[in-house]
Amino acid sequence: MSAPSVAWPSGSAEAGRPAALAANALTRLASGTAAMAQAEMRKIRHDHIDIFTRSAQPLLWLFVFGTALQHTRTLTTAGVDYRAYIAPGVMAQAALFIAIFFGLAVIWERDVGQLQRMLATPLPRAAIVLGKASGSGVRALVQAALLLVILAITGIGIRWNAFGVAGALVMLVLGTASFACMSMLIAAAVRTRERFMGIGQLVMMPLFFASSALYPLSIMPAWLRIVARVNPLTYEVHGIRQLLLGIATGGSLWLDFVVAAAFLAVMAGVAARAYPRAIL
Repeated sequence: MSAPSVAWPSGSAEAGRPAALAANALTRLASGTAAMAQAEMRKIRHDHIDIFTRSAQPLLWLFVFGTALQHTRTLTTAGVDYRAYIAPGVMAQAALFIAIFFGLAVIWERDVGQLQRMLATPLPRAAIVLGKASGSGVRALVQAALLLVILAITGIGIRWNAFGVAGALVMLVLGTASFACMSMLIAAAVRTRERFMGIGQLVMMPLFFASSALYPLSIMPAWLRIVARVNPLTYEVHGIRQLLLGIATGGSLWLDFVVAAAFLAVMAGVAARAYPRAIL
């Protein structure tokens, strides 16, 4: 004798599912990213010393390197103080340093088993990657805010307008999140922290020096100018510089944002696909 069939009330199947799975893909991605971002924020609130110590590096670039080369004629652009000229590049370089070594946290999480537990949750992989990348973006924002305060105190001339400063910070977050995703992609393929450190240095230094962070593209040799044109950091620095100083050296602001957003989308997508391999 067959068992009697049970008619489930309408919507009961959905009611029995976890909220994280019942929502549509976009909502799951947004809520998962917010949850991961909140976890990263908690880490930052307990790590004030690290943020302040990292802020020393851009100040050295700005006031030692910048002051030493301040009167070099070939580096002078549109009559702007060289320290003001390199301020956007120094801001981006400090954020790049945070982002590139962000993958070390992934390796540590794998070693202690935290990554395995995170990948067992119903969160989309892209949400995990974007949430973690947002943590690097907030660190970069805090560091940039401190640098802007120093610029204001020392009287180094940038354009203090709300739209320009806000736009520059948005560009900085986009760039930092992109490089953090790249870092997580590298971490997914690297087994040890020591090897990751070596690869991180190998990636970071060419990105920084083959960009317009410290000098205009016009004084570069032709081959280096080609490399700089395909370097995403060049577009990040150019966008920040145009917003803070009004200097546009052969590029458009809309193109800088398009490149930064596209680079973030590509890196986040590739990192999300590679992320589960980090536990293998």
